[in-house]
Amino acid sequence: MMEPLSYRWIDTLVLAQDLADLYPDIDPQTLRFTELHRMICELPNFKDDPKKSNEKILEAILMAWINEIV
Repeated sequence: MMEPLSYRWIDTLVLAQDLADLYPDIDPQTLRFTELHRMICELPNFKDDPKKSNEKILEAILMAWINEIV
């Protein structure tokens, strides 16, 4: 039996796709980084250390999410 995939902070595109799928009614441009961080950490397959994120990583995920829905 295969284990489900687990995501880390470096998986920006996959995280953005999951966020876009889970939150279709949210405009990512309106989010604060603190809200984005919480949403990512609450994703079922996210298994990285919440303390390992930074503004650059969050911005990359946010930009990927915006590109995903455009």
